[in-house]
Amino acid sequence: MDRGYEKERFESVSIKTSVVKKFRRYCRQLSKSQSMTLLLMLEFFEDNGISPNESMGPHMQTLEKLIKKRINGVIAILKDIEKSQTKPTVAMMETLFKEAEPKKKPLILEKKNVEKKQPKYRERNQIDL
Repeated sequence: MDRGYEKERFESVSIKTSVVKKFRRYCRQLSKSQSMTLLLMLEFFEDNGISPNESMGPHMQTLEKLIKKRINGVIAILKDIEKSQTKPTVAMMETLFKEAEPKKKPLILEKKNVEKKQPKYRERNQIDL
């Protein structure tokens, strides 16, 4: 049973035998009932504004080419922005940070040359007495 359509009654439509066979095969491929398949087809045509009499081949190919051109245009714009704006800005920022980088100064308490000094006072050994 089709969900949401359980309470609706069936109507009959007269369709040629060859068309019905083809339609039923198509319904089996979609794994849908005949009513739901027909509903999906109608909604597709209405949503996309397509007439079954129109050919989709050249029309879809033209749209595909147009989309590819626009995508290529966007890619070119992004590359230009990267080349002319992003990379120079990053380079300037890096040079600013390198110059502003604080130089390491030794701590006040730190002594570089620590010499071992002789103590001013020595302990007397017992022998020296």
